[in-house]
Amino acid sequence: MNPIIENLTGMNALSDQVVAMDLLIAAKRGVRNYAMAVTEAGTPEIKEMLTHHLVEALDMHEQISAYMVEKGWYHVWDTNEQITLDLNNIDTALNLPTL
Repeated sequence: MNPIIENLTGMNALSDQVVAMDLLIAAKRGVRNYAMAVTEAGTPEIKEMLTHHLVEALDMHEQISAYMVEKGWYHVWDTNEQITLDLNNIDTALNLPTL
C-alpha cells in the first residue's frame, strides 16, 4: 500500500501488526517442526543439533511475542481483549476504501 494512504487511513500500524503476526506464526511453525524433528533424529549428533535449533526458535518466538505484547498487538493472557482486537482489525480491513 502507498505510504501516504497508509498514514491517512492509519493502516501503517496495522501493516506492522500484520507483519509481526505473520512472523509469530512462522516462529510457532518452526518450533513445532524442530520439536518433531528432534523426536525423529537418527543419531545423537543430529538430535543435539536440532535441539540447539529448537532452543533458538523458542527464543525467537519469545522475542516476537514480547514485542507484540509491548505494542498491544497480542494479548496472550486476556482472550476477551484479543478477540476484541481481532474484531476491530477485521472491521478495519472490511472498511478499507477500494482503489
